[in-house]
Amino acid sequence: MSSWRDKATAWLPRFAVVGHDLFMVWACWVGLHQIRYAMLPNPPANPWWSWEIAIVLLAQGLVFWQVGLYRGLWRFASVPDLWNILKASILGLLAIALGLALYNRLGVVPRAVLVLYPFVLAGLLGLPRLVYRAWKDNQQTLHKDGVAVRVLILGAGRAGETLLRDLRRSSSYQPVGLLDDSARLHGTKLHGVPVLGALDEAPRIARETAAKLVVIAMPSLDAPAMQRVVGICESTGLPFRTVPRLADMLEGRALPGELKEVAIEDLLGRKAVTPDWKLIRNWLGARTVLVTGAGGSIGSELCRQCARHGAERIVLVEVSELALITAETALRRAFPDLDIVSVLGDCGDPAVIGHALRTSEPDAVFHAAAYKQVPLLEDQLRAAVRNNVMTTETVARACREAGVATFVFISTDKAVDPANALGATKRMAEMICQGLDDLRSTRFVTVRFGNVLDSAGSVVPLFREQIRQGGPVTVTDPGVTRYFMTIPEACQLIVQAAATAAHASIYTLDMGEPVPIRVLAEQMIRLAGKEPGKDIAIVYTGLRPGEKLHEALFHEEEDYRPTSHSKILEARAREVHPEVLNRALSMLKNAVADYDNEEISRILKATIPEFSPIESTDTVTTIVPFPAREARTTR
Repeated sequence: MSSWRDKATAWLPRFAVVGHDLFMVWACWVGLHQIRYAMLPNPPANPWWSWEIAIVLLAQGLVFWQVGLYRGLWRFASVPDLWNILKASILGLLAIALGLALYNRLGVVPRAVLVLYPFVLAGLLGLPRLVYRAWKDNQQTLHKDGVAVRVLILGAGRAGETLLRDLRRSSSYQPVGLLDDSARLHGTKLHGVPVLGALDEAPRIARETAAKLVVIAMPSLDAPAMQRVVGICESTGLPFRTVPRLADMLEGRALPGELKEVAIEDLLGRKAVTPDWKLIRNWLGARTVLVTGAGGSIGSELCRQCARHGAERIVLVEVSELALITAETALRRAFPDLDIVSVLGDCGDPAVIGHALRTSEPDAVFHAAAYKQVPLLEDQLRAAVRNNVMTTETVARACREAGVATFVFISTDKAVDPANALGATKRMAEMICQGLDDLRSTRFVTVRFGNVLDSAGSVVPLFREQIRQGGPVTVTDPGVTRYFMTIPEACQLIVQAAATAAHASIYTLDMGEPVPIRVLAEQMIRLAGKEPGKDIAIVYTGLRPGEKLHEALFHEEEDYRPTSHSKILEARAREVHPEVLNRALSMLKNAVADYDNEEISRILKATIPEFSPIESTDTVTTIVPFPAREARTTR
């Protein structure tokens, strides 16, 4: 009984809407006849009901149902709904004409009625819907007066209009005005909310409107423009948010209508990357992919990208059980139809990687497993060599023996003129992949890129935690710069490069301009609503062991050329002598077995002539980070 009542309650509003619309059809048809015949000196009798009217109601009602008029909600009636009503009215006229032609050949229907019918009916159906929506919006506005957060919106374009509609439906926010740099919009209104001035007037207008929140509704801004707008928001002294980009919503990183904090990647000068999705899907479609280090920042995102763009099966190889179960759970939740195989173990163990390759027979392997913390690895040289060099050789040789079509090695810009253990071990791993390449079997591809924003252990989460704790934020040197890229962007370009790569090729992702770490720290402090040097101090600690001031993407002997994708460059790989490399690997294995770090360092320097380790500095500098002020040095 309860179920029946619930269904009746759910259908009651729809029956009411159907009844309303059919009544309007009757009123339109009868009313037009009355008006038409009222012009005659002796008008004929015009019945309120007849078989002709029954045919009109039946024909028009069937058209209403067929075009889906009752799938929309009056509460959200808009221009598309009005267009649907007009379409239904015109199609209804055709159905009525057909029905009456069969009934009485349209003999008694005035032509004026047929001409006016669809337009009058559209008005009779559309006006109540718009009035109802306006009434509901007004009810919500009255309800949230004095309770909702007063919002000032920056941007009166399409994103601003969409945001405005979403906010007006919410009981938590009340839009009080819009700002836009387009002078022709000033003084106009958008959904009843005025455009009050230009963006630079935000501080004054925020005070005058008693706004409590500023929302940036300009998702297509490039980094310099976003930096300007963020500066304007900071000058208001109010908290600010932004609407998500379309790409973030499509990739599932944000929800439509969601307000999010401005992320540091929005300010770093990176333009959106558009891979060749068709090419990637053609390469990945219905294939099996194996990812080592699948629980890490890069490995897990590579799994998501491969799953999203056509891979049929993904094999996760991970040594950490927590990282493995986390990555597997996330993939199963996002891609329930994906075939997922999890292998817990060290991919440097020949038995583990052999088992993974035999059971899954992958078409492509992405080797993302690595140690990558520069200062730590300077004191852990054996571990760095064992994981970054020996493991890479084990996985790469196993892939070639198993006949894997493509092996993709994830390298780093630190492999160019290496100055630390990470760079040296990654460079040697590059040489291993190059030496194993055979035109008749596995295609070995190396992809280099710089720092990845928000990856595990990177500087961004470190800064974020330091800011949360009230500082200080630690930067190694005022002049240090790094290349940055977001995790999804890096993984998209890795897959793009792998789809088009040649044998024994080295590809570098175009990382844009290097970013001063000092600037990164200042921007993150400001995004947290703090003032650098006033609320949060920045402490310069000196370069740590193995760290350089600046990184490079290519060695001077690696001539590079553009590829089919504007963000991917191909380097001409330097010559590798197999006998020298094999002898060095044999010696390294013995040194690793003996835990002889001095011998390991000597072998690396002999095998990689450009490897030149650097030491740290002891200087610790604390400054107020404004260019016009002098740095103060303490020892």
